[in-house]
Amino acid sequence: MARFEDLQHSFWDTGVDHGVQPPLTDLAVSEAEQALGVHLPGPLLDLLRVRNGGQVAGGWNAFPTTRPTSWSADHVPFDSVMGLGRREGTVSLLDSPYLVAEWGLPTGVVVVSGDGHYWIGLDYRTCGRYGEPSVAWFDADDASELALAPDFRSFLEGLTSVDEFERGQVQVPR
Repeated sequence: MARFEDLQHSFWDTGVDHGVQPPLTDLAVSEAEQALGVHLPGPLLDLLRVRNGGQVAGGWNAFPTTRPTSWSADHVPFDSVMGLGRREGTVSLLDSPYLVAEWGLPTGVVVVSGDGHYWIGLDYRTCGRYGEPSVAWFDADDASELALAPDFRSFLEGLTSVDEFERGQVQVPR
């Protein structure tokens, strides 16, 4: 598992532009937090200041789980991160209220990644709108959820490559 300071420089797959929003500004962050009604985690904003959304590099595209999900027996995918913006044809963190309603997710969640059948989100239900949200997996198909990490930094530091699971080289937490 990597330290956040180490992974942030190799986090993005810069060879793919899909999902990338215009460069992040302080004004855009302020407007987004106001629109979403939450304080976004610093480590997320640090990543979005490097690249405002897009595909995650192969070294960081999976997170180990403590129990099976509809995706896998021992991990969940994390292949992209939504940025902050309104680029046409691109889903953004700003779309969270719509996505939460559309897919029947709990209120108090801001989705950061997913495809409709599953989502990884910042869970503000316990910490409140201005606290440090935990990170959870939400399966829209079977209406289940799984806590992944106590905060976004810990989530990032727990990421690994999906290839490591396929080779059996990841120790899944119990």
